[in-house]
Amino acid sequence: MLLCQISDPHVVERGSLAYGRVDTVAMFERCVRRILALPRRPDAVIATGDLTEGGSLAQYAVLAEILAPLPMPVYLAVGNHDDRDALRSAFPAHRHLHGDDGFVQYAVDEFAVRLVVLDTLVPGRPGGALCEKRLRWLDRTLAASRRPTIVAQHHPPFASGLSFMDNMGLAEADAAAEAAVLASHPHVERVICGHQHRNAMARFGGTMASICPSSAHQLRLDLVPDAEVGFTFEPPSFHLHLWKGRELVTHTALVDEFPSWGARD
Repeated sequence: MLLCQISDPHVVERGSLAYGRVDTVAMFERCVRRILALPRRPDAVIATGDLTEGGSLAQYAVLAEILAPLPMPVYLAVGNHDDRDALRSAFPAHRHLHGDDGFVQYAVDEFAVRLVVLDTLVPGRPGGALCEKRLRWLDRTLAASRRPTIVAQHHPPFASGLSFMDNMGLAEADAAAEAAVLASHPHVERVICGHQHRNAMARFGGTMASICPSSAHQLRLDLVPDAEVGFTFEPPSFHLHLWKGRELVTHTALVDEFPSWGARD
């Protein structure tokens, strides 16, 4: 199985720029074209949140239009810039987005690796949370199958050292509670996240947690404590998670193409 993870496209209305300078629409269109051009097409795509910049119906309409050429199943998770109701309205065929208790969380059982999508959104706040309802759902869902599983969520459950983003991450107590749930389910191969616009990974809850970079702008790599936030136009990229039957291997794929040579030339 090959799972493509895209994250944090921050799609805006056509003709607009995110933050007055980032053409996230054009960048996300390039990302989709790159996925379509991969030598091996992914079996599925998961987008780990901040799908739009403002959570409006108009922005989700653009998102849906850009994603439409992808022939494989596309699964969506919500980030702090998203709106659950607007997302559901824009993707009426995605019945799984209705989830349980009003959250956008669900399990996908169609592939060699099970995908469990978790909702960490707190409306109106940049940071994330996992309340008792969501944690109970996660525990119950993981217990329902012992197959190899990937948990996908927007907010990383670990601090990366990027202070500004860590301060708007998953609440520390909630991350500890999630770690306890995961530790009792050793078939979880990975927790995959977005939010921080950079590559990062750490051990967590008896498994590994990884952060996918953005398909748009990246966060400036400044590991000085309490550094101010800064963004950079480093190459946009995404992750490819390859399940080899016994282990999950992750590759970072750049959206932009570069000169190459070899057997395919």
